[in-house]
Amino acid sequence: MTTPSFRVSPLDTWPINANFPLVIAGPCSAETEKQVMETAVALAKSTNVALLRAGIWKPRTRPGSFQGMGDVALPWLVNAGKATGIPTTTEVANAQHVEAALKAGIDVLWVGARTTVNPFSVQEIADALNGVDIPVMVKNPINPDLELWIGAFERLAGAGISRMLAMHRGFSGVQSGGFRNAPLWEIPIALKAAMPELPIVCDPSHITGDRKLLAGVAQKALDLGMDGLMIETHPRPNEAWSDAAQQITPENLATLLAGLSLRNTDCVDPDIENKLISLRSRIDEVDDQLIRLLGKRMDLVREIGSYKKDNDITILQIERWKEIIRSRKALGLSLQLPDEFLTHYLELIHKSSIRLQSRLMNDEGDVPW
Repeated sequence: MTTPSFRVSPLDTWPINANFPLVIAGPCSAETEKQVMETAVALAKSTNVALLRAGIWKPRTRPGSFQGMGDVALPWLVNAGKATGIPTTTEVANAQHVEAALKAGIDVLWVGARTTVNPFSVQEIADALNGVDIPVMVKNPINPDLELWIGAFERLAGAGISRMLAMHRGFSGVQSGGFRNAPLWEIPIALKAAMPELPIVCDPSHITGDRKLLAGVAQKALDLGMDGLMIETHPRPNEAWSDAAQQITPENLATLLAGLSLRNTDCVDPDIENKLISLRSRIDEVDDQLIRLLGKRMDLVREIGSYKKDNDITILQIERWKEIIRSRKALGLSLQLPDEFLTHYLELIHKSSIRLQSRLMNDEGDVPW
């Protein structure tokens, strides 16, 4: 993965209240003018919301589902924002959406997960925004592809957009651990490493799909250093025309936010910092040992591969693999290592070993595994 070369403008250049945590809230869908205004007024009274959100065009899986009110709802959102002093944002999926949103006076746009997955669609949006000075937020693609996510920012940057923000809403099509979309926290963390100046907010509503789970995911997002949250709110969630189970009332949003713990992002106490330095140094030593041991293991894999080749023995020895799984998992579990971690680690090691031995069998040389 290459690090993007462009720069991102800080949040204080946006038309928003950039206090931490940044809170984006509003209904999943703009259903009626009254519903949008009612939500905005309640949010203005009970929370410190930075952006008022509402879906105008809804990309749904099945055509019979509610797909948003369309252009007619844009003035509802804009007027609610003006009445409460909260800047507005909505999702755009094509050039026509961009044109309509800009004409209506929407303050911030966002690119949804189903759009981020398609470079043609992202490029169409970027082309429509060429020369327009407006902040744009980009949700992760529905599949866990970091390069695709970064590519969306690069396309927007190529159109002159510098005020950008990433939204982590989880990933479809993978084991979700009881959530609607699997968080796969390692992917937004990798994005932050590649683009440290890029703000990232988490969308617990779409990750969980269940209002009862919002607080836990929201807390974890902040614990991992994310800059804020997008949480869907509705005056009467159970009556919502879309995603009713994951929405909460503005009053419950205020309660949720008040219950979150805001951790220190920097250490100001020298004793704490020194203790962390000491512990990190010990981790560095262990990591060094682990990597050297993995190198020795792969040396043995090469030796075994060469021996199998010389003696016409098949690469895969299924009973041996079953024994490795059994014994290594037993050891790992006895050391309180998670079963999921052990499974993933052993599968990765085995896959790399098979690949290396296969190359040796086919005279591709002693190539890196």
